[in-house]
Amino acid sequence: MCKALIAGNWKMHGTTESGVALASQLSRHWVQETGHDESPEMVVFPPFVHIPAVVAATANGNISVGAQNCSQYPGGAYTGEVSVEMLVDQGCKYVLVGHSERRAVLGESDQTVAEKFKAAQTGGLIPILCVGETLQQRQQGETLEVVAAQIAAVIAEVGLSSVCRGVVAYEPVWAIGTGETASPQQAQDVHHAIRTQLGEAGRSTTLLYGGSVTRNNAAELFAKPDINGGLVGGASLKADEFLNIAKSIEA
Repeated sequence: MCKALIAGNWKMHGTTESGVALASQLSRHWVQETGHDESPEMVVFPPFVHIPAVVAATANGNISVGAQNCSQYPGGAYTGEVSVEMLVDQGCKYVLVGHSERRAVLGESDQTVAEKFKAAQTGGLIPILCVGETLQQRQQGETLEVVAAQIAAVIAEVGLSSVCRGVVAYEPVWAIGTGETASPQQAQDVHHAIRTQLGEAGRSTTLLYGGSVTRNNAAELFAKPDINGGLVGGASLKADEFLNIAKSIEA
């Protein structure tokens, strides 16, 4: 059975004060919602500098904390980088790898993403592998090919079973922060293709959908059989909105 997961990517927003306030509000309410085994796991991804304070603020609220990125290197002369060991030391459980903003804006290649996935998993974090196509690729009918290639690069680096022990998040690039979203059936089609690519071992792999998820479309998206939760961007910065989206997983 796939684990249900709701993840909030805070991106480069907020201060320590606002991050702690948001985390505390989520923690107070979420602990009341997670009284049974079927409850989804909630994880938030604050900016690096806010991680220790957010870990402390969520300690008693059944909320995990992750990082938005990690270095593929274990340590050394890599100015500005943050290693997996450092993130584990600060209390992180998850890390995002391959988010489209890092692929497009910062030039991360499939190979770099694969190396980060390996470093994260080897170092004790659960990597959430982000994949997705651009609008042009979708219009040209290349969606499944693009997503399969992004996943295949990681499989080549770490092996199929290791990928299946992580989490995969499908985020169509054209839907991230635009207000546009894939229809529930479009999302399901891609998730089903991912599940098929992962094979028998992937039957229990958690697959997330991301891309302008809101309280208005969450329930219909999460009702699809191969969608096990969401990776939420802007809406995760508002506690009430994010909590409503999280509750949709159980609706």
